[in-house]
Amino acid sequence: MLLVFSALSSCAGGGETIQETPIPVQNPAPETPPAVRGNGGGIADEIRKLVEEGTPPSILRALDLIRSRDLGSSEYGRIMNAVSITLIQKIYPDIQTVLPLFDPPQTHVYTRIIREAERGNYTPAPSSSQDYLEYVLPFLAFLNENRPERLMSAVPDLTRAKELNRESVLAPFFLGLIYERSGRMDEAEAEFTRAYEISRECYPAVLGLARVMVARGNLADAIRLLSDLVTRYPDNMTIKRQLAIAYYQNRDWSRAEPAVAEILQRDPRDGQFILMRAHIMVEQGQFLQAQAPLDLYATIDSNNRLYLFLRARVQAEGYRNRDSALNYLRSILRSDPNDEEASVYAARLLMESHRPEDQSEGRAILQRLLGAGNPSPLVMDLALQDAIRREAWQESQGYLDTLLNERRSSQDLLNAYTVNHGLGNNAAALSFARELYERDPSNEDGAIAYISALIDTGRRDEASRMIESRLASLPGGTLKSKYYYLRSRIRTGEESIMNDLRSSLFEDPRNLDALIAMFEIYHRRRDERRAVYYLKQALALAPDNPLLQRYQNEYASALGSTF
Repeated sequence: MLLVFSALSSCAGGGETIQETPIPVQNPAPETPPAVRGNGGGIADEIRKLVEEGTPPSILRALDLIRSRDLGSSEYGRIMNAVSITLIQKIYPDIQTVLPLFDPPQTHVYTRIIREAERGNYTPAPSSSQDYLEYVLPFLAFLNENRPERLMSAVPDLTRAKELNRESVLAPFFLGLIYERSGRMDEAEAEFTRAYEISRECYPAVLGLARVMVARGNLADAIRLLSDLVTRYPDNMTIKRQLAIAYYQNRDWSRAEPAVAEILQRDPRDGQFILMRAHIMVEQGQFLQAQAPLDLYATIDSNNRLYLFLRARVQAEGYRNRDSALNYLRSILRSDPNDEEASVYAARLLMESHRPEDQSEGRAILQRLLGAGNPSPLVMDLALQDAIRREAWQESQGYLDTLLNERRSSQDLLNAYTVNHGLGNNAAALSFARELYERDPSNEDGAIAYISALIDTGRRDEASRMIESRLASLPGGTLKSKYYYLRSRIRTGEESIMNDLRSSLFEDPRNLDALIAMFEIYHRRRDERRAVYYLKQALALAPDNPLLQRYQNEYASALGSTF
């Protein structure tokens, strides 16, 4: 599952910095006083040029000029202070600086535009205007707007602004936001890139480029871009937020965890990141630790779909409480019966239940998903796992072939080994197991499958060397139990076989393969008492196992007297 969060800043919509190029002085065209000039003459033009450039250094330089030239009390100084303050607060909220008093002249055209923007009202520029700021400042009303029809209404003004001043980052950055939120990613990329080429200091444009990359599935490129940006702006939390989100979306849990933790250190009540932290913990198997952020998030929004799904996973995988997990999943499905992820997870839990009614409900959900047309890999994988559990090998092969045509994950290779082993295709099983093992020799499931396949194809010496090497390096527990069981398969004497099986069960009394092997030895010896002892334990673990069900029928009377 993959889950998408908005990275837009509350003010800037998630912009970034880019490249700073020398900007030639552009004398402003005649405007209606006092929109263009103040008493400062040339210094007024320089201040306007710096404000229109729209980057943090240029805006801060404009503020410094107003202060150093004692223009702060003049009408021109007051309005340019107000515009500068507004741009810093709305587009670059991470910039740490002491701003002057916000005291704009109440009758100035810019004051009216800013005031209306605060109310969410867009103020179109007069068609005859030659004032760049009259064309770009109204877009501040749309910084939090996501409706394409409203956003696109600003395109003519911003296009005209680009014609008036090609050295400002504001118009191309705003156009990039419009096209991004309207789903026009090629145009968004072009506008964000234009802002980037004008000035590297417009970091919101780099953030925009990163979001476009994420939308296109280029998470690795987005992460590289954002990592470089964090190096340049190590204290910028907007950039760090977006990098944390990119790690999270890329399912890079080891890097996402500290990145998310840093954001929560600044704002412990940030619901988006609280939920991300809980999700990361669940994915890492830290179910008990995930309880705290989930409890905190419950005070924010206890009906959130991801929150409910994570609660279900904690109950199912952490506490082995299937019924509680299903309650959370049913809450999701009541709101959205077509939620595929919740449906698949619920079906899996139901089919793993020992209750016949649960199994029937689970398979009914699976059949509904399969019958919906063009089942997703998530659904096909569920069908494959169910068929493997029932040892329906021919049925499994069909699902497996479909999945392998679309992907070839490590789990797919392990499933391919299992299916071919079940079908008796030992050469094919060995091929898949070898591919899995060579892909990652440290993967114990792959190593066990490969050793099993070597044994099945008569390559016992090679299997023995791998088993002894593995046994020598393991301290004990379930893994060591599996290797003892594998070694029992290459033993020749029954007593040595049984010794390895006893060692396997000592390390893990729930090793189903070892229990079945011990049962079969006593079954061949016709030692009913001991055979039933091991059969009973195996049935407790896997009551639906087809092989065990056949033996259960054979030993029905003996089992009836011992249960």
